[in-house]
Amino acid sequence: MAGFLARRLVNYLVLVAVAASLAYMLAATALDPRSNYAQRTPTPPPEVVDATLTALNLNDKTPLLQRYATWASGVLHGDFGKTVTGGSVNEDLKRRMGVTFRLVLLGVVFGSLLGVFVGAYAAVKQYGWFDRLSAGLSFLVLAIPVVVLANVLILAGTWANENIFGFQLFLVSGEYSVGLDTGFWGSLVDRLQHLILPTISLSLALIAVFSRYQRNMMLDVLGADFLRTAMAKGLSRRRALTKHALRTALIPVVTYFAFTFGALLTGATFTEKIFGWHGLGEQLINSIFSNDVNTVAAISLLAAVSVLMASLASDVLHAALDPRVRAG
Repeated sequence: MAGFLARRLVNYLVLVAVAASLAYMLAATALDPRSNYAQRTPTPPPEVVDATLTALNLNDKTPLLQRYATWASGVLHGDFGKTVTGGSVNEDLKRRMGVTFRLVLLGVVFGSLLGVFVGAYAAVKQYGWFDRLSAGLSFLVLAIPVVVLANVLILAGTWANENIFGFQLFLVSGEYSVGLDTGFWGSLVDRLQHLILPTISLSLALIAVFSRYQRNMMLDVLGADFLRTAMAKGLSRRRALTKHALRTALIPVVTYFAFTFGALLTGATFTEKIFGWHGLGEQLINSIFSNDVNTVAAISLLAAVSVLMASLASDVLHAALDPRVRAG
């Protein structure tokens, strides 16, 4: 198993390096930091603009490969460079990383676990009311864009606060309430209230996808010979389903996990904007509009590393579920 994971890690590191390099090249080619100075009044002298851009490693008069070599050298030493305003990219992203990954990880955990449960149960109850209801709701959720879904949740949460609970259970804007001073537990509850709707917004699409995929995989193994043999040897149907059928059906699902994690990062960009979370997604959009090459490249690199970690987690789960992988 160690050899299998080591080979995977080497492959993923190469892919991350290629993805990060292409992201920097694309950002450095498509974005124009020099245009930021043309909009100022009075317009700075050209030599001042050149000197400033050179200090930030953003001067388009410097060969692209030279700028890339400077950027890559800094990244290898843990320095993502400077923003277009001269600030540290590292300092700006340090806080935003926690915001985004807290939101994404919760979405992944709840979305994947609930999706697997719903899909497995729907397969066991094939063509029953639960199977038909889950299928209809899944297709409905998948047909709704993330932007629309998030706004519907805000409206539903606001309505529920006023008409059902009678107090602000769902907080719809920001990561926390500014100026709130209620101690550790009060602050924790406040953050959880802000987390509910964004987490649901990210989780619903994952539940829909995983439930459909898990249902199909589960149906493929329900009539398998090994399942009938297990029950013939004395295992109850419930235990045979959970110990043998579900474990086998999970193998292709965990392989799909890494791809959904990348899609979730994209969905988090819209979710952060709508719910007022100041994370990496919001900063990526702002950086593109402000021609901030180094920040765009840094966020792209972090996204690639995140998908790498999700892929490794998928490989570990695959090896845990499939003895043939561990033996290899």
